[in-house]
Amino acid sequence: MTGKLLGVASGVSLAVLAVLALVVVPPDAVQGDAQRLMYVHVPTAWLAYLAFFVTAVASVLWLWPRSRAPHWDLLAGSSAEVGVVFTGLTLALGSLWGRPIWGTWWEWDARLTTTLVLFFLYVGYLALRRTGATADERGKRCAIAALIAFADVPVVHFSVTWWETLHQDATVFNPDLDVRMEGFWMPFTLVFSVLAFTLLYATLVRTRLRLAELDEGREERELQRAIEERRRAEVVPSLGVAADGRQLGLRRRRVRAHRRRRRGLRRVAARTDPAGRAVVARRGRWLGGRGRATSPSRSPASSPWS
Repeated sequence: MTGKLLGVASGVSLAVLAVLALVVVPPDAVQGDAQRLMYVHVPTAWLAYLAFFVTAVASVLWLWPRSRAPHWDLLAGSSAEVGVVFTGLTLALGSLWGRPIWGTWWEWDARLTTTLVLFFLYVGYLALRRTGATADERGKRCAIAALIAFADVPVVHFSVTWWETLHQDATVFNPDLDVRMEGFWMPFTLVFSVLAFTLLYATLVRTRLRLAELDEGREERELQRAIEERRRAEVVPSLGVAADGRQLGLRRRRVRAHRRRRRGLRRVAARTDPAGRAVVARRGRWLGGRGRATSPSRSPASSPWS
C-alpha cells in the first residue's frame, strides 16, 4: 500500500510540476523559454547527488561489521542504478539547454567533464556488480568502488567555483547561500521540482530494491538446487547409473517387481508339479541364485512330494 501511495504522489507531483513549469512560470527575461529546462535539469542533477550519497552510506553500513547485512548491499546497487539514470538525464538535458544558450551541444567544460566522469565511474560500478563472485566478495569490492566513485561528487559540485567555466554558478546552494532568482513562481517551482523528483527517486529505488531482493532469493534457490543436483549426480557403483532420484527409484521398483514375479512363478510351479520345483530352483540359480537348489543326485522320484 505504501508503494502505491508513493507512486501516486510521485505521478501527481510531476503532473503539477509540468503545469507550473510550462504554464504558470513566466519565461526568463534573458534566456526565454529555454530556461524552462531548468525545472528538469536541476532536480535530476541534485537527485543524482542524492542517489550516489545513499549508495555511499549503504556501502559504509555494509563494510561496518556490526551493521553488515545483505539489505545494504542491495540498496547501494539499486540507488546507484537510479543515480546513473539521473546523471544521464542531467547530461542530456544540459546539452539541450546549452545548444540555444551557448551555441554548442557540448564543451569540455569543467562541470560537464567531471559530470561525464562521474557517469562512467558509476557505470563501471554497476558492471562490477555483475562480476561472478560470492555475495561477500561482491559486496566488499563494490562498497570500496562506490566510496572511491563518490569522491567525484564534490568535485562536480564545486567545479564552477574552483575553475572558470561556461556553466553558470550555483543558483541556490552557492557559497554565499544567496538565492539568485526573482519573483515568487520561479524559486517556488524550482523547489517543488526538487521535491517531485525526490518522490520519483524514492519510488524507483523502492521498486528496484524489491526486484533485487526477489532476484537475490532466486539466485539462492538456484544455488541450492544446483547443490542438490550435484549430490544426486554421484555414481552408484552397484547399479552403474547416475543417482538421479527418479531414475534410481524407477530402477529399484523394476528390480523388486521382477524378483516378486520370479518368486511367484516358483511357488506356482512347486504346487502344480513337484518335479518342476527342481527345474525352477535351477532356473532361479541361473537367474540370480534366489531359488533353493536341489542336489543333482536326487531324482524327481525321491522328492518328498511324490
